[in-house]
Amino acid sequence: MKLLSIFDNARAYISDLFVRLNFSDESTLVLSNYSLLLLSIFVSIFLFFITRWFLRNYIAKHIRSSKTQWDDYLLQHRIFHKSSYLIPAFFVSWTIKYIFEGDESTIKFLVLLIELYEYIIIAYVTNAIVDTFIQVYTEQSDSKKLPVKGFGQIIKLIVWIISIILIISAIIEKNPISILAGLGAVSAILLLVFKDPILGFVSGIQLAAFDMVKEGDWISLPKYDADGTVIDISITTVKVKNWDNTISTIPTYSLISDSVKNWRGMEESEGRRIKRSVILDMHSVKFCTPQMLERFAKFEYLSSYIQETENRIQKQNKEKKADTSLLVNGLRQTNIGVFRAYLRNYLANYPLLNTEMTTMVRQLAPTERGIPMEIYVFSKIKTWVEYESIQSDIFDHILAVIPEFELSVFQEPSGADFRKLLEK
Repeated sequence: MKLLSIFDNARAYISDLFVRLNFSDESTLVLSNYSLLLLSIFVSIFLFFITRWFLRNYIAKHIRSSKTQWDDYLLQHRIFHKSSYLIPAFFVSWTIKYIFEGDESTIKFLVLLIELYEYIIIAYVTNAIVDTFIQVYTEQSDSKKLPVKGFGQIIKLIVWIISIILIISAIIEKNPISILAGLGAVSAILLLVFKDPILGFVSGIQLAAFDMVKEGDWISLPKYDADGTVIDISITTVKVKNWDNTISTIPTYSLISDSVKNWRGMEESEGRRIKRSVILDMHSVKFCTPQMLERFAKFEYLSSYIQETENRIQKQNKEKKADTSLLVNGLRQTNIGVFRAYLRNYLANYPLLNTEMTTMVRQLAPTERGIPMEIYVFSKIKTWVEYESIQSDIFDHILAVIPEFELSVFQEPSGADFRKLLEK
């Protein structure tokens, strides 16, 4: 081969040079060999830059001009650039057997160094390929269904473990299988060191298999004071961007072992729940007088209700022959009952509520503070700001109309209340 003939000529020239410098035959041989090795390294570096120039001026330009996106990621993660570092290793590995022909110990040592170098470069290239696959996958519309980043980190960890085992096996001249067999003795230590990655990997599989949590989900974990959107899921940690723009870092396995509230179901449903109550003063509850019923009948959402309910009550009282001269006898409407009916009809006609879902006004058990009247409905709009606005508008109206039913809201006494008492 022409390249070998060039090395032959170089060897002859270098040997002749050292002979003329009065070096011994043994010294001339050693110096000639290492001079050729140095020449081989320079040539390999030259080939490396030639390869880089070709990749940059032809391959990279062709990739950038193509319509496909995945090959751009090959450039972004510098796969070709990292692979080009193998060119010098291959060239020097090929030439040293010719340069040091007959010197087995030197060849063995240099081949070992080159192998170690190649294992490291191959590990970097493999991890770059893994990163490329991860990015290609994450660009897909359904990528959030599977936390592939965690699996990618596991693969990269395995690549480095295999590389380290191969390096150790090359240094101690033992089969990699025998090294793996020997790891059983230190498995407890390995489990302790890699506890979080192992737990995270298993948790990642469970999260993906059962579609429990994915990037973009709104989750709440009170234990870690986390309430916000998942922005990253890795082997060991999950990052949550809270609503106050702080970042919470949570162990991945906590999403399996601890209680997690995922709001995705609400976001994918037809409505977001509004569940809030207003406490009424029990002292303001009373039977409705005819004058009160006449006034209530003029309310938009009560006209038909008052008439229908009053007809039904009178009919039942007549059938039972109840003595209605006393308030405790027979059936009568109460202001709190009419108020509850008003709220029910008001909410049923509210345009921003989903009445196909549960719409309920219920009276909760009385407490020492009063009678809680709870609203249980679902808003059509689920975004936070609009949702809170709808909820506030509803309760603004409720609080404003309560006095119209001769009811009063319970409120803890404040400083102003005590001042009024003192003034009296």
